[in-house]
Amino acid sequence: QVQLVESGGGLVQAGGSLRLSCVASGRTGSTYTMGSMGWFRQAPGKEREFVATIPWSDSITYYAESVKGRFTISRNNAKKTVYLQMNSLKPEDTAVYYCAARGGSGWPVINGNQYNYWGQGTQVTVSS
Repeated sequence: QVQLVESGGGLVQAGGSLRLSCVASGRTGSTYTMGSMGWFRQAPGKEREFVATIPWSDSITYYAESVKGRFTISRNNAKKTVYLQMNSLKPEDTAVYYCAARGGSGWPVINGNQYNYWGQGTQVTVSS
């Protein structure tokens, strides 16, 4: 099993920045459980949507078009932590942000149903 805990959400004005963190614990040493990490978000009344993904063993990244150029996903393997740096935030970025982990290969995986483990989520609110 893998446990994921997000932090870093909050209230920010449009144009501002936030950095989300996701710390993993448990069976993090196996690519069976930790092939890649993803960030997703869900706004009120909307479906969950993919934001970004990064594998544990490579430096490649993949982003949703809506955040490309504004958000950056990164990781620190030693700290078992994945980050989402969010710049130039817009009111439409308001959502609960979740990190997720999946095992195995496949790239990029943007379907949340293919992720096995999820954090509890952290609220990001961008005011206009």
